[in-house]
Amino acid sequence: MSESCCCEKKSDLSLLEGVLAEYAPQKGSLITILQHAQEIYGYLPVDVIYHIAERTGQSPAQVMGVATFYAQFRLKPVGKHPIMLCKGTACHVNGANSIEKAITEKLKIQDGETTEDGLFTLKTVACLGCCSLSPVMMISGETYGSLTPAKALKILDELREKEVAAQ
Repeated sequence: MSESCCCEKKSDLSLLEGVLAEYAPQKGSLITILQHAQEIYGYLPVDVIYHIAERTGQSPAQVMGVATFYAQFRLKPVGKHPIMLCKGTACHVNGANSIEKAITEKLKIQDGETTEDGLFTLKTVACLGCCSLSPVMMISGETYGSLTPAKALKILDELREKEVAAQ
């Protein structure tokens, strides 16, 4: 049952052993196991989903059903700097679409995609709860408000420069 896509690299399943030893015997612990797996791998690789299914006695479809039902779980790796761009009413009215257009053109990615260098992942969200700062985006947990397309791109350039300088 431990099969995975031929194009996907194999995960080190031993990293999950402590979690599975503790939680797999407990009924109703699948969400907790998936949360720990995502912490370990950064997302939920296919081979990890199959391994969790095998160890918990559930079908891969059941595990995948839970992983795809809850928005907290990711099935693809995310960039080092996840970008959450608010598309709520206040942000929309104040120009979120033009900011999204600038970001997608600059990074050459669409909503839900990650840059080739693995640095940024763009995700549009319904609301960040920062309406007074609209339009707003959050990158790696830091909030940036009163955005314009130029200001948003400057923030991305500064983050990329910091990454290059750190190498």
